Amino acid sequence: MNEPYKSYTVEEAKRKLEHYCVYQDRCHEEVQQKLKSLNMIPQAADAIIVHLIEHNFLNEERFACSFARGKFRIKHYGKRRIVNELKMRGISKYNIDKALKEISEDEYIDTFNALAEKQWNSITGSSILNKKKKVVDYLLRKGFESNIIYDKINSLG
Repeated sequence: MNEPYKSYTVEEAKRKLEHYCVYQDRCHEEVQQKLKSLNMIPQAADAIIVHLIEHNFLNEERFACSFARGKFRIKHYGKRRIVNELKMRGISKYNIDKALKEISEDEYIDTFNALAEKQWNSITGSSILNKKKKVVDYLLRKGFESNIIYDKINSLG
């Protein structure tokens, strides 16, 4: 069924966006997309974004830090992939650098080594060269730096 065109007052949209931001940290781009989907005019959208920032519902630094922590701890992304994902969301270099500090170097290397070894052991029936290529490709897709990948591959193979 087709729903009739729904419009929101600025106050209704504010409340809706507050809930949207409270549920999960959001970046400015996600909030702007949500406002577009609510068919808000640009002036109203700007006013709502200012309101969200002033009342700390929308905080790009907090978003970047929680994004980096989550993608690293849950999805095991490397720093390069996290940086690229944040850049795609229009996050500033300052906030990206701050977010990367959320990941401890020891934890990063431990996670990398565990992933590399798990992937290495999971590939069977391939020549050693093919096995190395598959592991390298996997780790590059995850966003780890090529220098640590090649060091690890040489120690595994």
